[in-house]
Amino acid sequence: MPFPLPRLLASAGLLLISLLASAQTSLPVPLSLQRTYAQGTRAQNGQPGPKYWQNTADYDLKVSFDPKTRLVAGTVNISYVNNSPDSLQLLWFKLYPNLYQKGAPRSTAFKPEDLHDGVKISALSVNGRSVDVSKLRIDATNLPVPVKAIGPKQTAKVAITYSYTLNKGSHMRTGEIEPGADFVAYFFPRIAVYDDIDGWNRFAYNGSQEFYNDFGNFKAAITVPRNFVVWATGDLKNADQVLTKKYAKRLADAEQKDAVVHIIDEGDLKRQDITAPNAQNTWLFEARNVTDFVFATADHYVWQATSLVVDPATKRRTRVDAVYNTKHHDYKEVIHFARRTVEAMSYTFPKWPFPYAHETIFDGLDQMEYPMMVNDNPVDSREDAITLTDHEIFHTMFPFYLGINETKYGWMDEGWATIGEWVISNIIDPKLVDEYGVEPYARAADSENDLPIITLSTQQNGTPFFLNSYPKPAMGYYYVRDLLGDELFTKALHNYIRTWNGKHPMPYDFFNSMNEGAGQNLNWFWQRWFFDGGYPDQALQSVTKESIVVEAKGSKPMPVDLLVTYADNTTQKLHRTIAVWQDGSKTVTVPLDGKKAVKKVVLGSTYTPDNSRSNNVWEAR
Repeated sequence: MPFPLPRLLASAGLLLISLLASAQTSLPVPLSLQRTYAQGTRAQNGQPGPKYWQNTADYDLKVSFDPKTRLVAGTVNISYVNNSPDSLQLLWFKLYPNLYQKGAPRSTAFKPEDLHDGVKISALSVNGRSVDVSKLRIDATNLPVPVKAIGPKQTAKVAITYSYTLNKGSHMRTGEIEPGADFVAYFFPRIAVYDDIDGWNRFAYNGSQEFYNDFGNFKAAITVPRNFVVWATGDLKNADQVLTKKYAKRLADAEQKDAVVHIIDEGDLKRQDITAPNAQNTWLFEARNVTDFVFATADHYVWQATSLVVDPATKRRTRVDAVYNTKHHDYKEVIHFARRTVEAMSYTFPKWPFPYAHETIFDGLDQMEYPMMVNDNPVDSREDAITLTDHEIFHTMFPFYLGINETKYGWMDEGWATIGEWVISNIIDPKLVDEYGVEPYARAADSENDLPIITLSTQQNGTPFFLNSYPKPAMGYYYVRDLLGDELFTKALHNYIRTWNGKHPMPYDFFNSMNEGAGQNLNWFWQRWFFDGGYPDQALQSVTKESIVVEAKGSKPMPVDLLVTYADNTTQKLHRTIAVWQDGSKTVTVPLDGKKAVKKVVLGSTYTPDNSRSNNVWEAR
């Protein structure tokens, strides 16, 4: 049956608007990234292309660590698979401990006593061929090593013997926390990423931008003195050999119980009967399909653990740990905050079963994430403990479940951790309204410190780096979630996660995957929020009994939130998503029922960083 004429015209009008929006919102793709489409490694629908590839490296680590001298010494055996179509004439290694090498470039000053001579490589071989280590040309955190060509689909076997001294102070994501407690990250030579965009990742680590690593499998044997317990990425494979029977059983119990288990309490620490009574104990861990491996060790930390079902279909459980010095009272609730975070991630946002067997929150000196581990400093308030805990755990999905290039695209992981923090903090404590970074952006918007989000992280520092990594992308994700609604947004996000899990998505893979998953061309918003300059600013243009007119003074689209107080002191909240700005309108009219006089109107909400709030309040005279 034909539509009545008015309905037909309305449908035609909507179709025309949709077609016009699609026609004018192709995102600007740099030529270097367009080549990925031409060569078939990536596709414009957000999928990996038919010729997509990525290299991988499996690591077998054997390391001894002496907490007194802080000497890290060991071997690393790497099985590196060249899945690229290229013949590799060199291997590019990363030596991240050389951030502390004397003379190395770094983004902040370190204490002179924390500087050392760098990673000492005493032996290196590739496919059985010894490399003259005296001729290695180490350039701070970068080490290119010429090799006999490694062809496509070939595997290189690399063996390295090395050592360095862990920093005591100047803590930058790793180092001694206090006597008898250390967080040891980036502690082994690794092969850099070689990808279809840049080839080798040659960016030198200076302590500012974060990391980009290939996926691989890890085996680690970590030797420490008696009474030192080790926590690490991956599963502990020899608990019965390194822990005495009582503690091994408590650990096994925690992996099956919803209740909090005190694996090590203060009384246990006094008895010093926790580890096997050998002078040295070797702790064995294994982790599969992860991008990094870290460990922490202490001889005076308590250990709380609990577990929960994260996947109702398979009944798979994740163990959650809080490991800390009891003098830090804020840590007493961290086990509960961490558990609630893992639960919320699995069932609410992003509503994806937590992908790993455990998550350990370790009492350290930083605010930094690693696969299955978090290095979190003590904080002053319960609110800070909640937001810090859930932010760092949320990184499990971004960048670890998806192998994001944080070095170049910090917003692709920090922005997600920030919106995760906003959403989950309120689940943990409904009274907590987390607005991390919103007001700093409102103040700085369209200033000289406000660059487009899409600007490479390697080209930013200070205020631009903060704004573009944390609050600005988080608000972009928040607005799209509001636009699509929870169900469709979750579908779109799951399309992205499912498509790029275990791979290396670039920004356009994200935008296109979300469009594909939502069944909508969202480029009009991606363009204006992530690529364009401008600022967010809305104003109340007029108020009557019949309607409120809101003007977009800035070019950044935000939701419209109105709190209306009527003459009889009743109130009404009105909301419009960013959809009202899609067609380029500069005003939106929000109707009222016209039955009551309006006394006052307030425009804005927690997550609308209005650049000028002087025009956001109207009061009847």
